Amino acid sequence: MSLSLSILLTIALAPLVGAILAGLFGKLIGRAGAHTATILGVAIACGLSFYVLYQLVWGGAQNFNQDVYTWFEIGRFHASVGFMIDRLTAMMMVVVTFVSLLVHLYTIGYMAEDPSYQRFFSYISLFTFSMLMLVMSNNFMQLFFGWEAVGLVSYLLIGFWYKRPTAIFANLKAFLVNRVGDFGFLLGISAILYFMGTLDYQTAFDHAPELVGKTLQITQNHAWDAATVIGILLFIGAMGKSAQVPLHVWLPDSMEGPTPISALIHAATMVTAGIFMVARMSPIFELTEGALSFILVIGSTTALFTGLIGIVQNDIKRVIAYSTLSQLGYMTVALGVSAYSGAVFHLMTHAFFKALLFLGAGSVIMGMHHEQDMRYMGGLGKHMKITCITMWIGSLALAGTPFFAGFYSKDAIIEAVGESHRWGAGYAYFCVLAGVFVTSLYSFRLLYMTFHGKERFRVEPKAHGHGHDVHAVHHDAAHAAAAHHDDAHGSHDIVQDDDDHHGTPGVLEHAPHESPWVVTVPLVLLAIPSIIIGGLTVGPMLFGDWFGKAIHVDEANNVLAEVGHEFHGAIAMGLHGFIQLPFLLALAGFLVATVIYLFKPSIADKIKNALMPVYNLLDHKYWIDELYFAVFAKGGVKLGEGLSKVGDTAIIDGAIVNGSANLVQRIAGGVRRLQSGFLFHYVFAMILGLILLLGGYWLIGQ
Repeated sequence: MSLSLSILLTIALAPLVGAILAGLFGKLIGRAGAHTATILGVAIACGLSFYVLYQLVWGGAQNFNQDVYTWFEIGRFHASVGFMIDRLTAMMMVVVTFVSLLVHLYTIGYMAEDPSYQRFFSYISLFTFSMLMLVMSNNFMQLFFGWEAVGLVSYLLIGFWYKRPTAIFANLKAFLVNRVGDFGFLLGISAILYFMGTLDYQTAFDHAPELVGKTLQITQNHAWDAATVIGILLFIGAMGKSAQVPLHVWLPDSMEGPTPISALIHAATMVTAGIFMVARMSPIFELTEGALSFILVIGSTTALFTGLIGIVQNDIKRVIAYSTLSQLGYMTVALGVSAYSGAVFHLMTHAFFKALLFLGAGSVIMGMHHEQDMRYMGGLGKHMKITCITMWIGSLALAGTPFFAGFYSKDAIIEAVGESHRWGAGYAYFCVLAGVFVTSLYSFRLLYMTFHGKERFRVEPKAHGHGHDVHAVHHDAAHAAAAHHDDAHGSHDIVQDDDDHHGTPGVLEHAPHESPWVVTVPLVLLAIPSIIIGGLTVGPMLFGDWFGKAIHVDEANNVLAEVGHEFHGAIAMGLHGFIQLPFLLALAGFLVATVIYLFKPSIADKIKNALMPVYNLLDHKYWIDELYFAVFAKGGVKLGEGLSKVGDTAIIDGAIVNGSANLVQRIAGGVRRLQSGFLFHYVFAMILGLILLLGGYWLIGQ
């Protein structure tokens, strides 16, 4: 049995049709028409994606690899639009469309009062189309099209509130940082075309072994292994999209966009593109130990050091953003030890609980009238029970609690790294273990500061001077002063989520309240797979041959097979997890967070004062942003000014334009002096000219 091309085209194009209807005809069809068109398009894509996955896994359908349209053909080179659908692709299609569908539903409630309602729905539907084209592609040209399309739409969404300077700054930052990664990615694709003469996946994979022994003369005195160069260049693209150190700086600032797009970018679309790409290119990466070690070190550094920043963040969305960076590091570490299926398995489980956490944070922000600073929350659990319970589920999954989805994928990655003997594996093992404690600490810190403990506000009705009741939140004076002091280094650390937000932090117009059903239903629907999806799929996806030929691992590199020798079922794995080191580290993080943020909040200030240099290091995010501004931003401005003065002013204007004009003017001035108008001057000139001619003739004759 084969998959139907018409079904695949419908999956890819249905979100695009919805985006066009909402974007170009938004005023005509109105708000209801816009969200109906886009939700229907994504729902169709989601339903058919589940159908495709069912057919591949249980229906006996064969993998699909077929060109649909020829883009161009030049000599022996050609590029096409086509689909490669196997279990890896089908799993990604289901994750992307399911999370996107719930984000679309959630957006109805979250963006209800936004004047650009239709434009937002158009963008997120276009985002879904771009990601589907990326994961469904069967060639590098279409992959690059989808790659750039998700970057473009993310630029539009991060800067959705374009009247805010911080939003424009954030989307430009994301766009420029991703250009760095995309340049490396394009060079990698070019190298594949140079060595293999094709842009088609399957042809390139079939000829990948021919790269062994081939070299590139990048530097004068050293020949570089071609497979290593290609692998590193491709991964540089993944470093941009999947926000790996040092190209991670754009992702926290993407919180400037509305919360629904934060969930979509961080959970199921843009940041997962790099992880998917490396897994898809596993036949190439398996040829190069050097590139895999590079990936391993970068991923482990990202997993630990970006997670540490999350401990000192007070903006609820930014804490979750740094947890995304850390978890992307875990996925990258799995890629680095050749545990590609472990990486995409963690990608899948992470998509559900991370979307849950972001949408839960958005629900909190709605309930607190767009307040995002956790220092002005506390005790919200009794006001927002559904949001509280679902965020606890998401956090338990994130922390790797046994039997939750995140446990199975995260624990498998840690075990796989422990089995690896690749260069850098020892460093990576330390980072992923330490990251468990860090993840648990900032996860439960978020829960306690937001939902539990003392309410750091009180609600008082204001005077009835505007025709309706208005409530205000008044903070403890000392707390507010401390908060002001903490933020003195830069107000951009606290991101507000609408244009007309009140000027005083924490001042609300209404008491905290639970969100409407269009917000809470997606939370519940995401909470379910955050609990069960790991246990249901860990056996076949990690320790079976579920992905088949979609992922290639050399026998000598198959660390998951070594881990699988100890696998005796999901229940046994969960029970065994309670006595493993990762759980003990997660438990330690839970206990530390409980003591400090639930019972003894004053300890946090004492630790902060005792470790002020460390706090400043984390609070300033290792000063990487400042370094980039000093070297690249200011350096670029200085370079531009220098080129302007030397190139534009001195050479072009001074020498070429003004210089040529001055030369003509001087020549013309000299010629004008010869035209005196006196007859004896002209006679003298004729005689002088005749003498010169005769003299020249005589010299030639000699």
